[in-house]
Amino acid sequence: MSLQPRVILVDDDAEVRDAYRQTLELDGLDVTAFASAGAGLSVLSPDLPAVVVSDVRMPGKDGFDFLEAVQAVDPEIPVILVTGHGDVPMAIKAVRAGAWDFLEKPADPVRLVETVRRAFAHRSLILENRALKAGSADQDPFAGRLVGRSTVIERLRRNLRTLAEAETDVLLLGETGTGKEVAARALHDFGRRRKGRFVAVNCGAMPETMIESELFGHEPGAFTGARERRIGKIEHASGGTLFLDEIESMPMTAQIRLLRVLQERTIERLGSNKEIPVDIRVVAATKADLAELAGKGAFREDLVYRLNVVTVRLPPLRERRDDIPRLFHHFLALAAARQGRAAPALDPSFQERLQQQDWPGNVRELRNAAERYLLGLDDDEAPQAEAGSREMMTLEQQMEIAERRVLDETLARMGGRIGATAEALGITRKTLYLKMRKYDLGRAGELKE
Repeated sequence: MSLQPRVILVDDDAEVRDAYRQTLELDGLDVTAFASAGAGLSVLSPDLPAVVVSDVRMPGKDGFDFLEAVQAVDPEIPVILVTGHGDVPMAIKAVRAGAWDFLEKPADPVRLVETVRRAFAHRSLILENRALKAGSADQDPFAGRLVGRSTVIERLRRNLRTLAEAETDVLLLGETGTGKEVAARALHDFGRRRKGRFVAVNCGAMPETMIESELFGHEPGAFTGARERRIGKIEHASGGTLFLDEIESMPMTAQIRLLRVLQERTIERLGSNKEIPVDIRVVAATKADLAELAGKGAFREDLVYRLNVVTVRLPPLRERRDDIPRLFHHFLALAAARQGRAAPALDPSFQERLQQQDWPGNVRELRNAAERYLLGLDDDEAPQAEAGSREMMTLEQQMEIAERRVLDETLARMGGRIGATAEALGITRKTLYLKMRKYDLGRAGELKE
């Protein structure tokens, strides 16, 4: 997809507006300038190949109001905010609000052009990926979620397609990183319960003392510190899908209560005797053989039978090696879109090396390898980008690589604990959250307060 870069420029100061327009047009960019946010908003659409550059201080709808309105049209349109009154708090506010970047007046022409070019590279990849997904979704909506053309992945998509419209509880069995939550979300999004909530619970990430309250809710006074009524995850999921990840980690006491929910489709909040009906579909996921665990007394056998109505096995990458290059391309494009960079081409020998690896971390490991490849990070166990790629990076890009590595390593060392990581790095939680967002670090179930 070859798109002509288009810039939507909004500034109420005619002189500044003309100066920016001339700077951008001299670099070959197509600029449409407006004196107000309302006028600029009128030309935006979800499929527009454009970047927005907007002043912050404007009469009527200011830059932050405009940013919010743009995100309502399409949250993935890059918005670059410019102001003559910039300071650190305003920059933080802009980034937290979803701005692509923040420039101070008078904006340096070179930086303005570079920022717009990077933002447009990001926008182009977003639109390309949408087009690819839309093309596959026309034939099979599951193909946009579970990428690949191997026999095993096509069989998996076929089974999930059949189960999506059923009301049957499902057990997803697969090694770490095979995409069990992706499959669970697909079952929900393309099934009868798509209009209801998808509520995910990582049973292995919850302290044993809290899991029953989290799942079933509680009434005031149910235990020390329970001052208010709390609606549990199961009740919250009523009308939709409850996804229980790492079900093998659920404590025995919670297993007993869950068994009753599966049998009766009712719950009792802690501290209450009132039965509350719940309309849920349960999708559980495990990397362990539950029957084997039950045989060792580590899992309730009757719960195994209740969960194991239909079992869907997710294949590891070593059983679908033909899909590895396609998946790597997919993750590389997504990473490039997030970073605002062009995805490098892959030569045939590199793709062969990808297929020769076993990838014990499966799809998750491959996704991480694609991100490292894009950034040019060294990794003795993964194929690398060409050596010259880092030499072509700017100082800012190389500093970003170093910063991302330090953040990633410190988060891992601190077990994903936000407070401990911020303290170890000597920064505030707010700063850590902003940097994690910038580098797409941390995913659901991996981080703790």
